[in-house]
Amino acid sequence: MAYLNELFTNTYLLVCVAILAPVLLSLRMYPVIIYLVKSKNLMDEPVDRSMHTAKTPTLGGVGMFISFSLTLITLGMVLGLSQADLIKLLSIVAASITLMFLGIKDDLLGLAPKKKFLIQILAALMVIVLTDVRIASCYGLLGLEELPYWVSVGFSIFVYLAVINAFNLIDGIDGLAGTIGIIITATFGSFYLLNERYLMVIISFALIGALLGFLRFNLSTRLKIFMGDSGSMFIGFILAYQAISFLEFNATTVTPYTMHVAPIMAMAILSFPILDTVRVFAVRIAQKRSPF
Repeated sequence: MAYLNELFTNTYLLVCVAILAPVLLSLRMYPVIIYLVKSKNLMDEPVDRSMHTAKTPTLGGVGMFISFSLTLITLGMVLGLSQADLIKLLSIVAASITLMFLGIKDDLLGLAPKKKFLIQILAALMVIVLTDVRIASCYGLLGLEELPYWVSVGFSIFVYLAVINAFNLIDGIDGLAGTIGIIITATFGSFYLLNERYLMVIISFALIGALLGFLRFNLSTRLKIFMGDSGSMFIGFILAYQAISFLEFNATTVTPYTMHVAPIMAMAILSFPILDTVRVFAVRIAQKRSPF
């Protein structure tokens, strides 16, 4: 174990393993998931606004979560992370499981927006309260600095809800949410790689591997699968966690690679799903429909 620990201190080797492991797991796992979904007829039925015209297997988010979490947990044990980082890792997995089951139920049976929001808040609180990873300050943006604790918790929950549901909304055509997710997590991951934050490096690049494995089947014509709400909410949660950790790191650590304009940079990185959500809400309200 000590040898493996020393071996994976090479961050570039760590990145390669973090990407390849979930891709290889996905190649074995998705055909099984697709077979089970078809055999149980847990298919996505096309409706008037659907891009697809035939029944298509859903629950691709289950495969993403399994390949991501197995890679994350295995590399976390090999690296010999600190107790604080292990608690963060476990809280991320626990919150992701909560969102995955929420997404599965929504994919199969449908859920009211209020129930979805409540469970998303619970998942956000798991990481905010248990690990204290939250937006503690506005870092001078709009003239605001340190936030009171409960204001900080409430604002962090709002960010989680915004990003989770933004990704839920952009999952409309094959490959879109997955590709945007790869671009965003690669941007955050590159920053964490430069600063040698090992936990965040494996989170970022394991997500890239999980998304690449999913896209192999999402873009297929023969073995196609959709990520469903279980996948889009999972991606949104991990990206929100990366963004908040990015802000926290830049506020508390000084290295050659920290950024004084971290809030603006985080908003820029997440700009596509955020602006698209604003557009969707504006169109629905203009049509006198509920934005939810």
